[in-house]
Amino acid sequence: MPQHLVRTAAPWHVRPHHPPQRRSAAEPAHPAVSRRVAHRPTGRRPRAGTGRPPPAAAETRDGHDEGRHRPSDRSPLIPIGHLTISPDPTTHREILHHLDGFIHDSKKTLDAWDTYSDEHTDLDGWPHDDHSYGLRQSQRDADTAKAFETIHAGARHLLATAETQLAHLPAHTVQNRWGYQLGVLHTALDHLDALHEEWLRTREGLPADARPGTPAFDDALAKHHAESWSYLDDWATHGHVIVDINAAARQAPSLLAPPPTVTAVPAPGRTTSVRR
Repeated sequence: MPQHLVRTAAPWHVRPHHPPQRRSAAEPAHPAVSRRVAHRPTGRRPRAGTGRPPPAAAETRDGHDEGRHRPSDRSPLIPIGHLTISPDPTTHREILHHLDGFIHDSKKTLDAWDTYSDEHTDLDGWPHDDHSYGLRQSQRDADTAKAFETIHAGARHLLATAETQLAHLPAHTVQNRWGYQLGVLHTALDHLDALHEEWLRTREGLPADARPGTPAFDDALAKHHAESWSYLDDWATHGHVIVDINAAARQAPSLLAPPPTVTAVPAPGRTTSVRR
């Protein structure tokens, strides 16, 4: 990394704030899956006198606890290539529960970040203090990545189950947007897995003394979190479709369900002999 981009305990980049433009969960179905490529900051001329790298284009925000963030050594995303998720219904319910928790936590993170940004930026969306704002933004990215850890290993299981359920649902119970949203989640997960592999390679290439708490490690991890965040936000925005499809599947009549048991009722006026 060039020397002019390395800053002690500072985030990888600072972005101007604008009100979040999150995609609506009811976005109409589209024949093509999300075409967005892995997020890379776009060039923009910095304000005079900042002495910092160019801010990137504005994007949806998240945030959580205020203060200095010191990333841990553990990777923010769990490798899943070797992991087999059991199709057991109990396991599926447990992963769904974790998905609910991620969606809830990420919403709190986004709300907290929006409040902070509104209070610490000017009318054009530029932060009053680049350094503090950047640390807070890096905290947002890291908090969202940490929340996703609980479901990353089971994310493909959730998608595969939802697709199977969707294919067997009665047509009148299906929302047109569900197929589109599953496609967005698939694409986002593909990018997250690719970025995770890239992070592992980056970490292996760091100097031997680059440990958590050193600028070399923290800046590299902050960059990884920033690149992953928009795809994590896709899961925060559209992840509930998996819960919706599961609820619809539980309410739909199953073709494998046994027919109801019919108990014969004696005709009126007839007596039944009892052997003594």
